[in-house]
Amino acid sequence: MRKFFLSVLALSTIILAGCTSITNLTPSKLPRNSTGYYQVEAAWNSRQRTIRDESMKPLVLVGNEVYEMRRVPRVENRWETMIPVPPSVSAVRYQFKFDYYVNAIPRALPDSKTSPEFKLEIIERK
Repeated sequence: MRKFFLSVLALSTIILAGCTSITNLTPSKLPRNSTGYYQVEAAWNSRQRTIRDESMKPLVLVGNEVYEMRRVPRVENRWETMIPVPPSVSAVRYQFKFDYYVNAIPRALPDSKTSPEFKLEIIERK
């Protein structure tokens, strides 16, 4: 019985360890605009089959602020949102975070993946 349990545990670990990546699709520099809001976009790719797609909650983290992302219409696995950058600021650092649930026994478990930090520079128009 113990060998069976260890085999199931090892197999579930292999299945859960799917390759997952977050790709930043936002340019590193954008021209300053009059609204003060700038679009950031990310692509989510995962071969992990245990993720519950309906539970996906992507976020952008800017300092202590959190901005929810929405799916890009008609494009699979792409997410976007607008973040504010005050006129007095010339650059902002941000990260993407994807919260989701994975199928597990006896119930789904929360999990997440966070990207490295990115820098968006706002350049003045001449």
